[in-house]
Amino acid sequence: MPVEVNESTGHCTLIGDHVRIEGTGPEVEIFTDEQLRMSVAVLAGERVPITEAEADALTVVGAVDSRRHLKASEPGSVI
Repeated sequence: MPVEVNESTGHCTLIGDHVRIEGTGPEVEIFTDEQLRMSVAVLAGERVPITEAEADALTVVGAVDSRRHLKASEPGSVI
């Protein structure tokens, strides 16, 4: 699991292939990566693909949720 969240302290750790970054929830921003078709957490300029459950866990500790819902019926949607 690329995300570790401590709800009692508000701290989280993002774990990527070659990176392990720690910070507080509000320092994390969650985006939708249209090419990957999944969410990505960004902390200190590092991007880590995450599941929707991990994105939800990050929002509990204050991460900024900038996700967009991709819909096949929207013009220009990648799906």
